Amino acid sequence: MSRVLVTGGAGMIGAAVVRRLLADPDYEVRVADERAVAQWMREGCEVHTGDLRVPRQARAAMHGCSHVIHLAAFGGVAADATGRAFTLTEANGALCSTVLRAALDAELERFVYVSCASVFERAELFPTPEDHLRDCPVALSPHGFSKLAGEMCCRAAHQERGVPYTICRPADVYGPGEVPDAEPGVAHVVADLIGKVLRGQRPLEILGSGAQTRTFTHVEDVAEAIVTAMSSPAGANEDFNISSARELAVAELARIVWQACGEDPAAFALEHVQAPEPDVQRRCPSAEKAMRLLGWEARIELEDGIAGTVRWLRDRHPSAVAR
Repeated sequence: MSRVLVTGGAGMIGAAVVRRLLADPDYEVRVADERAVAQWMREGCEVHTGDLRVPRQARAAMHGCSHVIHLAAFGGVAADATGRAFTLTEANGALCSTVLRAALDAELERFVYVSCASVFERAELFPTPEDHLRDCPVALSPHGFSKLAGEMCCRAAHQERGVPYTICRPADVYGPGEVPDAEPGVAHVVADLIGKVLRGQRPLEILGSGAQTRTFTHVEDVAEAIVTAMSSPAGANEDFNISSARELAVAELARIVWQACGEDPAAFALEHVQAPEPDVQRRCPSAEKAMRLLGWEARIELEDGIAGTVRWLRDRHPSAVAR
């Protein structure tokens, strides 16, 4: 049986990954996070509470584990929207380097680094394949740059010390697990829009023109991809874009959210507000490599996934969406 450490397990993606691992009897799960974790997680997992930027905490969290899925990071959307760029780059750099340092002596079977499609925020080729990273201009946002730096650290640890790694780059993840924030631009766009609609905002505010395109990917599909990449021999020392194949404009996403919340389609109207920089106009990663090497593809249709997310917010966090 493999023991898997999930750093950042209290987050939206982390919780989905933990659920996926717990559904497989081949895995024991340890969660490491500074935040409190849900009761179901405490009942099913070992829990390590501590700051993974501290070397002894990282070593203690990793002790006895055969695999690591590294998700712990300072939230990119919040930092880019509220001007905490140095906090983000410092925290994410320290987290990655300290956790990787602990991995050097842990004799891991696999270190999975969960990056982000934001490393391709200045892509010039669409859909964007993994090997475009060699030619893609470097990300300008603190979030994108910090994720790219983490990828470089993984490759360096492999080249110098033989750490077996896999890099996964989820694209525009949404789904149950994220609560909309009252501060504009802090929550990811799906949770943000659902919160606005359910709170009665009229017209519905969106950041920028609404013509920006994304490939929204459900968190359960992302969790399946991460665990599949971790466990597959074909995932060793490879990087994978984890993305839906459906490219959609943000304005059209807003319309889907509006209707999923039960609102009258004829009453749909948008108000455009200034988006924080960089306002990426197109993000469309290619997931062909994940399909070819791992047999993975996104399966949850956007309309179904958004409807489920609306139900989750109404049922589990009614105060966050109350008018």
